Amino acid sequence: MGNFQEAADLTKTVDISARRFEESPFIERTEGPGMVRGVYAGRYFAIYMGEDEDTIQKYWTLRRKALIFDVPEKPVEIAGPDAVPFLEKILTRKVATMTEGRGYYAIACTPQGGIFMDGVVFKLGENRYWYVQADGPFETWLLAHSGGFDVTITDPHSRVLQIQGPVSIEIMKAASGGTIDEHMKYFRSGFFDIGGQEFYVSRTGFTNELGFEIYCNGAATDHLALWDHLMACGAPHGMEFSSTQAMTIRRIEGGILGNLTDMDATMTPFEAGLEPFVNMGKGDFIGRSALEGRDRRSLLHGLTCQEATPTSGSEILDDGGEVVGHITAGIPSPTLECGIGYARFVRPSDWVGRSMKLRLLDGKVFTADIVEVPFFDREKNIVRGVDRTIP
Repeated sequence: MGNFQEAADLTKTVDISARRFEESPFIERTEGPGMVRGVYAGRYFAIYMGEDEDTIQKYWTLRRKALIFDVPEKPVEIAGPDAVPFLEKILTRKVATMTEGRGYYAIACTPQGGIFMDGVVFKLGENRYWYVQADGPFETWLLAHSGGFDVTITDPHSRVLQIQGPVSIEIMKAASGGTIDEHMKYFRSGFFDIGGQEFYVSRTGFTNELGFEIYCNGAATDHLALWDHLMACGAPHGMEFSSTQAMTIRRIEGGILGNLTDMDATMTPFEAGLEPFVNMGKGDFIGRSALEGRDRRSLLHGLTCQEATPTSGSEILDDGGEVVGHITAGIPSPTLECGIGYARFVRPSDWVGRSMKLRLLDGKVFTADIVEVPFFDREKNIVRGVDRTIP
């Protein structure tokens, strides 16, 4: 099941029990009359704030100033004497060499070599790790594979806030009393005092803009006090709250994949273009034997269309009219001023650089180009803080 946030999805809503999934502790500050919420990792989150929210205006605030997002990514704690060998078995990246305060993007595969989960693993301390998971039942997966390992797998009930945008460093500097600044490197993390409460903070995000994530401490956190403190620190810099609409646009522009939307258990990490995050030489891990000898060419590329916005399920046609792929997710790109999306092909080939046909769900056909991802800033200078140019 994909986590779609395209225009048509905002009206395809149903009523559901508020107790079925985990409520946000920030809902008193974020709820609005036009709010539409989705469910991700068993948690509610705002995907749309109604007609009063101008998605394009929010997008440019993200790119020029900063936005704060109440996101549903879920940290899971793995701790105990066997935490390292256990994570080596679960993840495709080498964990043993991680230093405290380091974060790694890491994938978990099925025994068949498909992508089961992606997320970021952090080393919080000796034999203590957090895996911040994407959508899917990962805690259950960890428990199912923990036999024979001296580990505990727990839910720290940590809700995550993201502050993203070029002025996020200045906001976090104010929020932390100067202890978080430009010296904190990309994918680094640690414990910091923010407004009189201690939080784990990482310099990461889901936008490929410069940004930070703040991890709450369950019932020990005064969530509303944290929210008010961050908003007060962000106000002089123009920071606003946003649903994830602007985030979705920016994550696709930035080449960030969505688990269960752009990739799933039917594709290998190689087919998703994630070969750099698979360490075949580190020893055994779930799915390793299935990945041996597999084709390492990617099936997932970018598509641009000057005349229309691609939508999930739209078909990609070759010169002879054969359907050779489909769109997993598409958005209008304000920066590129065209429609863009992820194109998942049925077989590997030299697709990049080709002009092809895009057939939307209504049957209309347009010319489209297959390109590399991310769609711009392939050197990641923006997210690393090297490029602070305001677009």
